[in-house]
Amino acid sequence: MLQNMTEHIKKKLKDELAILEHELSHDIPKELKKAVAMGDLSENAEYHMAKQRQEFLKARIRQLGHRLADLSMINMSNIPRDRVGLGSTVRVYDSTKEEEVEYTLVTTEESDVAAGKISTTSPIGRCLLNKKVGDSAEVVSPNGNRELEILKLTTIHDLTEAEAGPQ
Repeated sequence: MLQNMTEHIKKKLKDELAILEHELSHDIPKELKKAVAMGDLSENAEYHMAKQRQEFLKARIRQLGHRLADLSMINMSNIPRDRVGLGSTVRVYDSTKEEEVEYTLVTTEESDVAAGKISTTSPIGRCLLNKKVGDSAEVVSPNGNRELEILKLTTIHDLTEAEAGPQ
């Protein structure tokens, strides 16, 4: 399950990377050449916009490269079996709102707060990591602190075993 999740994200990132690299190596040089042909570069808006786009593309390509490297280092055996980790679904009691909420911890690329999918790097995700059922976690946010009590936990290992069926 986690493997499928990360492979899907990697494909998405690689597709974006290919598009950006094509633009950087084909489209930007054409734009720069055309802008240079117009003369005086000091006041040439097209030239400056093309250079800015070139710098943006280089930065985004580096960022995607780092993210792909991070994703390839995710190892199922490093994800805890009895504590909250990537892929876990957690039911918590939010004492501030006096309600139960369910979150699934996912990668940044998959986060969708409306669907209950929160990133492991979000404030709530970070405070829930490595907690067990019965633990409390305090979320510090701009809207004030929230106290969450972990009521139920399903790890990615539980889901993988359920998918495999009885042995």
